[in-house]
Amino acid sequence: MARITVGILAGNNEDIIGECLESAAWADERLVILDDRSTDRTAKIARGLGARVVRSRFCDFAQQRNVGLEQTRTEWLFYLDSDERTTPALGEEIRTRISEGECAGWWVPRRNYIWGKETRYGGWYPDYQLRLLRVEKARYDPQRRVHEVVLLNGPEGYLKEHLLHENYTSMSQFLTKQQQYVDLEAHIRLQEGGRPRLRHLVTQPLKEFWRRYVRLEGYRDGWHGFKLCALVAYYYGFLVTLRLMRLRRTEA
Repeated sequence: MARITVGILAGNNEDIIGECLESAAWADERLVILDDRSTDRTAKIARGLGARVVRSRFCDFAQQRNVGLEQTRTEWLFYLDSDERTTPALGEEIRTRISEGECAGWWVPRRNYIWGKETRYGGWYPDYQLRLLRVEKARYDPQRRVHEVVLLNGPEGYLKEHLLHENYTSMSQFLTKQQQYVDLEAHIRLQEGGRPRLRHLVTQPLKEFWRRYVRLEGYRDGWHGFKLCALVAYYYGFLVTLRLMRLRRTEA
């Protein structure tokens, strides 16, 4: 029977790593790839629950995930973020699929909980993630430092059971994360040759808001959906464009 490792990227996650690992108790091995900047009890808690901990110098998320692939001792790896949880039903489905051996990777649908509310529209569901990987057939694209992309050598499939994602528990956590993503996204667009214009400071946020709130029906999540779509439009439309403009001026 094919064996599987659950891999978790972590760093200063002592408050949530235990619950995350316990949700993956069905795996043959649990591996924590720990950011070397981590200073709290994450490693101690993980080892206490039987997980193997590997410290890795953080460069970007793609690099960290490739470290996990290199450190995996089983044929299959299922990636789980520290703020995600698996379920027994998902574990059972994963066992079934890897025993069939028909795919090199599997996408899993994800239920997102933002500020304590499940968010079903605006592009937040089913939010498929390519997480179940045949180790010898997968690597992460080193050019994509955030919102990582798997380079998969083989066919893909789709699971039915869900990952549970406690995405952002508070507004302050959401805003902090978006600030980090703005810089990374702007650098990606710079590498791709992005050439923003002054008008894009207005048009890009409007396009992003229209896409999420109207086309992807974010309005169906009520006031919660409006706030979320507006904030994402501001960060990924306005602030990323502004940051990209500044980067291009620096290069000139």
